[in-house]
Amino acid sequence: MKHLILGTAGHIDHGKTSLVRALTGIDTDRLKEEKERGITIELGFAHLELPGDIQFGIVDVPGHERFVRAMVAGVGGMDLVMLVIAADEGVMPQTREHLEICQLLGVRKGLVALTKCDMVDEDWLHLVTEEVRDYLAGSFLEEAPIVPLSSKTGVGLEDLKTTLGQLAAEVHEKSVDGPFRLPVDRVFTVAGFGTVVTGTLLSGALRVGDEVEVLPSGLTSRVRSIQTHGRKSEQAEAGQRVAVNLQGIDYADMARGDVIVPRGVFRTTRTVDARLDFLASAPRELKHRATLRLHSATYEVSAQAILLEGDTLAPGASAFVQLRLKSPVLLLPGDFFILRSYSPQITVGGGVVLDPAPPRRRRRSAQARELLDALGEGADADKLLLLTQQSLLSGLTLEELIIRSGLPAKRAEAALANLLSQGLLVQAAREPRTFLAQESFHSLKSLLLTGLEGYLRDNLLKEGIGKEELKAHIPKRSDLRFFPAVLTALEKEGKVVVDRDLVKIPGHRAAAGAGQAGLLAELENALQAGGEEPPGIKELAGLVGSDEKHVLENLNLLAREGRVMKVKADVFYAPQPLQALQEKLVAFLHEAGEITPPQLRELTGLSRKFMIPLLEYFDQVKVTLRVGDKRVLRKR
Repeated sequence: MKHLILGTAGHIDHGKTSLVRALTGIDTDRLKEEKERGITIELGFAHLELPGDIQFGIVDVPGHERFVRAMVAGVGGMDLVMLVIAADEGVMPQTREHLEICQLLGVRKGLVALTKCDMVDEDWLHLVTEEVRDYLAGSFLEEAPIVPLSSKTGVGLEDLKTTLGQLAAEVHEKSVDGPFRLPVDRVFTVAGFGTVVTGTLLSGALRVGDEVEVLPSGLTSRVRSIQTHGRKSEQAEAGQRVAVNLQGIDYADMARGDVIVPRGVFRTTRTVDARLDFLASAPRELKHRATLRLHSATYEVSAQAILLEGDTLAPGASAFVQLRLKSPVLLLPGDFFILRSYSPQITVGGGVVLDPAPPRRRRRSAQARELLDALGEGADADKLLLLTQQSLLSGLTLEELIIRSGLPAKRAEAALANLLSQGLLVQAAREPRTFLAQESFHSLKSLLLTGLEGYLRDNLLKEGIGKEELKAHIPKRSDLRFFPAVLTALEKEGKVVVDRDLVKIPGHRAAAGAGQAGLLAELENALQAGGEEPPGIKELAGLVGSDEKHVLENLNLLAREGRVMKVKADVFYAPQPLQALQEKLVAFLHEAGEITPPQLRELTGLSRKFMIPLLEYFDQVKVTLRVGDKRVLRKR
């Protein structure tokens, strides 16, 4: 069965509710006040099945100007609009505003129900029909059918049903792919069941037992039961009117404007970039930073309009804007909205969300315009490329790219694969998958290489730099998780050599600077003079008149050149005394077969400070092999 939403629109007392009742037998005025005053105050709901497996959920909206907020809540999700115009009055103020709202909110198909035709003669009906046709010129209903009818006598109702069936064949159902989204337009309680919410399911499919989240509050729940058009169901699909019984949520914690979504999938926002169409009927120009009321889906929120180009927007013009919202709401790319002024309280414009999570933008930015043009009408790959390029060194995760582009996951993955294969994007981190534009990745490589080169210029005695120290050259505005990918790329390009924890430049050798030769010779002589118990770093620093750090750097340089021997990080020997100790040890092992630490102390007279490092050193250079607490000669 094809599920579509049909909404009414039109001026007060033009017969919207009477027409729905005549079509369906359902009275959508459920409130006592509505029945007493004879006007619709709140949204009303009905359903209609037509031949050809077509099922309409009907949303009956208030016509009075005081209840436009409720009317807007009903337009969200409409597939077709039935603009109701009374034949005895013709086009009236709310007819105009309702049509503008429908157009701004993306409704693109519909018809005109010319009601109360039993109250006028044929000539008048013909004149009114022509007036309506002229009024609709240039709108999305310009070529829409106009069906004269009377809800009272039943004349024209069958023609209306036939026309609805024909229009339904031309409209595509909402997609059941992707996560569900249910804007709440009504909340009530049912004895023995608890909280029930109703709304039009905009996308996806909702099933009994699903875990859900209520945005913007973040409350979580589970779907206890579902009704569609008054019938119990195990699931509801996009395009259906739905009543959902939620488990464990109090009635007082929910309200119209909340949205039911899968748990942990969507995030609310307080800033969106959008294209704004400012109505020609607006009473005055829109000023930069003007505060308006934004309506989308079933909620209303105060919004400040930041004009990205110019200081004013004239009636009838369009522009890109950034809307800064007073409170968080769920807005996604492609969502339509309207803007109403506070004084007077009228609809002045509307548009479509392009980016639901933008940065604060610099006004009159050519880059911002290029991106927003692409988000509006560009190819998938262009959207993702520009978003990533403009994120600079920060990059964007796959989730962020999907949220900001509005692309379904499969399309986003396909576009990313294309961009990666062309080398335009680089995956800079795996968890979560994060992407950088090629230029940004190149910038990070340059920053690391420049940092390494600068370090070696300032530290002539160093062969390279430690990974952690080099990682610090990743800027704060970027992400340290990109370091492994950048380092790997530099290594593949042959620009660096990674030796365990040390990063080097190919061909670079540490060398003493001018005036260092004397210091090196002093250190060699001091170690030679120390013999089998050479001076430590602190003692050497005192002997040569330098600081410990500088002494250690020079000792490491001497060790790399083979001029001294590095036994431990802070224990260095001249070659001859160390060779003499090794010969003593080997001779003893040839005779005794094994040696213990006490035996080595007796053999050499060394203190524990030198004895243990030497035993470990001889193990490391494969002279000895440790067996328990003893050492034996390693077999050659």
